Parts: sequence; C-alpha cells; structure tokens
Amino acid sequence: MFCYHFSLILLLILITCMSGLTPDSPRPTAIKLHQASKLLEMHFDDNTECMLSCEFLRVYSPSAEVRGHGAGQEVLQIGKEDVNIQAIEPVGNYAVKLVFSDGHDTGLYSWDYLYYLAENYQALWLEYIGKLDAAGHPRKESK
Repeated sequence: MFCYHFSLILLLILITCMSGLTPDSPRPTAIKLHQASKLLEMHFDDNTECMLSCEFLRVYSPSAEVRGHGAGQEVLQIGKEDVNIQAIEPVGNYAVKLVFSDGHDTGLYSWDYLYYLAENYQALWLEYIGKLDAAGHPRKESK
C-alpha cells in the first residue's frame, strides 16, 4: 500500500513539474472556440480574459515541430493566416491539445503556457510579424 501511494505522489509531482503548474498557477475556467472568427476565447480563475487567434496559437505551438528540441532550433511558421482549430482535446487536468486545420496536432498547451500566451500576446505577435518580415515572408491578410 505504501509503495502504491508513494508512486502516485511521485507521478503527481512529475506531472506538475512537467507541465509547469504550481498551486498558484492560474487555471482556465472557460475555453470557447469561435470558428467563424478563428478566435479562441479563454477566461482564467484570476479574472484574466483573452481572445487569441488560431494563427497565433498555431505559430506559437509548444510542439517540437515548431519549437525544435533546443534553443536556436525554432522553425518559423509561414502561411498560417487562414488556419483554424478543428478540435480541442483535454489532456488530464493540466493542458489541452489543439487540432488545427493544417493537420498540426502535436502541441500540448498547458494552462501555464496558455496563460503566458494571453499575458504576452501583443509582444509575441509583434515579434512573430518581425520575424516574418526579416525572413522575407510578410504576413498575408487572412481570407
């Protein structure tokens, strides 16, 4: 019995550490997809509210395909102006998997990461636009 409980506690600690969650981490109270406008609306338990575009969420996917496996291995995402979210799948009590219309579905968006994106949206968006311009791929207007 002790072994089972100890293993369960270690598993919970591991999940918490891997996801970056702490007892004080803001958690979403509502997540709503607006497919027509390609926006994901989120409300957190600290009263933070945001609307993030599907394009923004796609280009900042936490997947290895986008972020690489280490510093300097990031892959600039080009041509994602019209991407949409097709499904939102819960992953335990710490994240969601977003399934995008371009087939991308490998990023797990932890509550902490979604909160980070919400809090830093403007700076991250401007950074992305700057990277596109610097790479010679100015963003096209969405259809």
